[in-house]
Amino acid sequence: MTCSRRLFLLGTATTFAGAFLAACGEPPSEEVAKTAVPVGSSVILDHFIIAQPTAGEYVAYSSVCPHQQQKITVVEGENVKCTAHGSVFNTATGEKVSGPSVAGLREVPLEDQGENLVATDGQV
Repeated sequence: MTCSRRLFLLGTATTFAGAFLAACGEPPSEEVAKTAVPVGSSVILDHFIIAQPTAGEYVAYSSVCPHQQQKITVVEGENVKCTAHGSVFNTATGEKVSGPSVAGLREVPLEDQGENLVATDGQV
């Protein structure tokens, strides 16, 4: 069977549309047990930082450093640090503590599901 120009373009458009829809599909979400998040500190997941500033109070942020979009990788008590350029952020407020970043962490929605917390972000 030969491939006509019309069949080729239709196949290409279908493949592109499928890839586009897959990339624009569900926003990333991650789940963590509440017991895994220490009081006064945080945990870093793949896409998110989930913190418990005080007992029973939870907040979530993107794990992408606002300075140059590197992943934040280190928890230091109530702060997290991007080791790429040294920016430090407070996980209770999301504000920058030190370093070259001019912005604080970007807060993301966090859903309390009883024993677990689910962070979701449509902007990643």
